[in-house]
Amino acid sequence: MNITSEDNYATIWQENLFKGKVCLITGGSGDICKEQAKALIRLGCSISIVGRNAKKVKSAVQELGKYKEVDNKANVIGFGNCDVRNFEKIRSAVRDTSERLGKIDFLVCGAAGNFMADFNHLSVNAFKAVIDIDLIGTFNTVKACFEDLKSTKGSIIFISATLHYYGVPFQSHVSAAKSGIDALARSLAVEFGPLGIRVNCIAPGPIGGTEGFNRIVQDKTILKEDPDPACREKIRYCQCYHISLQ
Repeated sequence: MNITSEDNYATIWQENLFKGKVCLITGGSGDICKEQAKALIRLGCSISIVGRNAKKVKSAVQELGKYKEVDNKANVIGFGNCDVRNFEKIRSAVRDTSERLGKIDFLVCGAAGNFMADFNHLSVNAFKAVIDIDLIGTFNTVKACFEDLKSTKGSIIFISATLHYYGVPFQSHVSAAKSGIDALARSLAVEFGPLGIRVNCIAPGPIGGTEGFNRIVQDKTILKEDPDPACREKIRYCQCYHISLQ
């Protein structure tokens, strides 16, 4: 697929801007992170997709392969059945990525879980599950990638949200998890800066048409319009900007 065929990439980014680079993406088979992967691979970056659902990961790898430029040597690999809550599994995926692709330059932490639940009916296990996937999973992934990123003086992107900026009912679990991710990002940005590793958060609002949005907002008739239909494109551009600052 030619880089000029979608999203006006050639008018914004230098062709093959990330040629020779490698990015590991958790939650990479999901709607949002898969779009981010497409942006990177169009610009020459090799991609490692990590996810719990092996079937979705395999499908994402096949889909992303179509976005490779004929003249770049980007590769796309995937690791299904990999739960970021399990440090040993994510560490294994990181090691295999380094061995197969040579290194890790960029890390995008996008693995997440969410559902609607009022506090009264939110079980302890359900609350813990979201904290474990979003916050602990992010920590585990950074921990597993740290030596690689230190070696390449790489860049980390956390995918957060805006729910915790103000009180959102039925979303206490994910609000707590995402606020923790924001705090982790700020601390690591200060700690990792002297090592040459950059850490940033991207916090999109509701994105219509995504799996997460459809799960939460089942009755679309209550919406006056699609929540920010251009948000996916904005996330892609924001991501490319942050990781290109070297």
